[in-house]
Amino acid sequence: MKTDRETWAESAYDILVGVAGRYHAVVEYTQLGEEIQERSGVATTKAVRNWIPGVLGLVADRCASEDIPPLTALVVRKDTGMVGDGYDAVLTATGIAPIDDPMQKESHAAQSRLECYRWAEATDLPADGGRAALAPKLAASAARKRKANPPAAKVCPTCNMALLPAGGCDNCG
Repeated sequence: MKTDRETWAESAYDILVGVAGRYHAVVEYTQLGEEIQERSGVATTKAVRNWIPGVLGLVADRCASEDIPPLTALVVRKDTGMVGDGYDAVLTATGIAPIDDPMQKESHAAQSRLECYRWAEATDLPADGGRAALAPKLAASAARKRKANPPAAKVCPTCNMALLPAGGCDNCG
């Protein structure tokens, strides 16, 4: 007889295959947790954060053993759009050491998601095979930060005036 976790893992796998079928799609943990319970017919009153890491660990192991891209890379946090701490299960299952730098981890997850979209032959995958991308919420946040903190203007070492875009100084000639 299957445990609830195993039943949920089967449902999670099926849901994530569906998500992988849409280029650049991701699913939030809470949304996934609700859909898992609905699809499996096995409900719990426990908070999603308390049971979903174990479920996604089983999915990550299945993907690794069946040589399928890590479908759990498609699961992101609602507040940030970043993969959660559970993404380390993907790294462990594929023999990669945990990645401490958050943006390096996100870059790895973005590449893993691209592999998922290609494997699932996502219906809207570009003919060139697509590109890895941050989850939409994280990408928007990063774009806002770049816009709010533009790089400092380059200045002339002689007169300290801002340089022209071509690199020349209007003041010094």
